[in-house]
Amino acid sequence: MRSRSTTSESRPVALAVATALALVGITVPVVTGCGTTAEPPAVSSTGTASPATAPTGPASAGGDRPTGPPPADPTRPAADPAGPPQTPPGATRPGTRPPVVGHGPRVGNLVALTFDADMTEAMRYELRSGAVRSYANLAIVELLEREQVPATFFLTGMWVEEYPELTRRLAGNPRFELANHTYDHAAFTADCYGLPRLPATAMTADVARTFDVIEPYGGRQTRYFRFPGLCHDGAALAALAPLGLTVVDGDVISGDPFATAWEPIVDAVLSGVRPGSVVVLHVTEANAALTDEALPHILTGLRDRGLTPATLSEVLAER
Repeated sequence: MRSRSTTSESRPVALAVATALALVGITVPVVTGCGTTAEPPAVSSTGTASPATAPTGPASAGGDRPTGPPPADPTRPAADPAGPPQTPPGATRPGTRPPVVGHGPRVGNLVALTFDADMTEAMRYELRSGAVRSYANLAIVELLEREQVPATFFLTGMWVEEYPELTRRLAGNPRFELANHTYDHAAFTADCYGLPRLPATAMTADVARTFDVIEPYGGRQTRYFRFPGLCHDGAALAALAPLGLTVVDGDVISGDPFATAWEPIVDAVLSGVRPGSVVVLHVTEANAALTDEALPHILTGLRDRGLTPATLSEVLAER
């Protein structure tokens, strides 16, 4: 594990505020010792595509940029045109207000580990300018793969465009589900931790665009959606009614963004987790650098409590 300095545990609200402000590039002093980032100038930057191979280590994480949608995977069997249509998990009737769920039924022993893959314009600038090395924590993915742990990834469209090969890797794992976390992590309400607000007229198109960005990668696609900062109101839900989706918040907030020690992350998860819980974690390495160190302890703690990680769709369907 990497050696990092640690400070005392910060409160989850302070971490959430620091995280959201940092994602949009607002520098703010935080008494808990959380890190910050500064707003970059608005510039246009482009990158070249990396070779079409899955990244195998941190060195490949920062330069994994697209030139277009992923090619068809010849190893993936085509859908049977004569078979029944498959309804993705989380799909609801278009035109109805989407349901909002925080957790699954409090029965059985399943819990959902969910990982947000945030990406804002400011974060993309930092990545492409070399100010940060990576917003993709490969150590998390490798641990989940090695331990065969199911998980659900809430992807922003911009993150997918920066990491197409890693997205393909996630989609290719039958234990992973893919879900929607907006295109560029803009807020759907006012006063959402300082995130820039998405105009009401753009909300439907933003989420639809992200589904379109994710869809070509295949794998276990869902119609689950998570608002940035978990901020939503009636107007935001109404805007998403045409898309036929389910909004997923979460009942266990890990506080992993900008944590300065891994122990508080573990404590936040294990002190709140119950059967049916939906745990909110992050896979954005530069903004949540200690999640990979906390994760082995979280998995051990879940086992000690008789709880088993499962995909979000399995947890929400548990009876």
